[in-house]
Amino acid sequence: MDSWVRFNTQSQAKERVFRAAQYACTLLGYTALKAGSRDQLRLTISQLEGHMSLTRKLLRLGNSAEALEAAKRSIHLKDSVLRLCLTLSHLNRAMYFACDNLLWASKTGLLPSLDQHKWSQRSFRYYLFALILNLVRDLYELRLLMETEARCRATKAGASDQELQSNPGLPSQLQVMLGVLHHNPPLLLDLVKNCCDVFIPLDRLGFYSTGPGVVGACGLTSSVLSILTIVHPWLKLKP
Repeated sequence: MDSWVRFNTQSQAKERVFRAAQYACTLLGYTALKAGSRDQLRLTISQLEGHMSLTRKLLRLGNSAEALEAAKRSIHLKDSVLRLCLTLSHLNRAMYFACDNLLWASKTGLLPSLDQHKWSQRSFRYYLFALILNLVRDLYELRLLMETEARCRATKAGASDQELQSNPGLPSQLQVMLGVLHHNPPLLLDLVKNCCDVFIPLDRLGFYSTGPGVVGACGLTSSVLSILTIVHPWLKLKP
């Protein structure tokens, strides 16, 4: 199992590099279109983006099993909100990867009769659900840390019990939030990454059309942040 985890970690790092390259191509293609570049150049960029996407799907084969293992671990968390959010998120990720594996098989000719559009839409739905749950988890942890920080500040200021129980004003809340995020880089990175990623399925599913420029920029940003968490594991939000 340890060998598989190490191998899968290496595959994840490679997949993130290809993901960054894919969305860089998306952004480059949008820029080339706006600049009025030749059709041949835009076609080359589009083909390169397609190759990057297919390579990513190959590297994600077997990720469903890892997501299910993560769900089995998170179901034992003591905090009920974290337990619910993380377990459901991992289960949705497992379904997302399963759909992605079928799409890879279809694109390589192993399943030529597969309806790629239908399974792609289904894949993005699972991806969107997982991201929403991740954002709920981030906001929940942010709220807990803000409450702890606010109590500490009030105690240091010599506030009364009644003041401790009251909600701080908006400027104070903003200061507390910025302070918490500043002292918790893993939470900040995870929140920014999930906020960037959520625009991708929203656009693909037609819920909120942003265009290839925004999708490319958001995908590239979240990919770079993911690579940072792999290079520096302490930046990864736990559990």
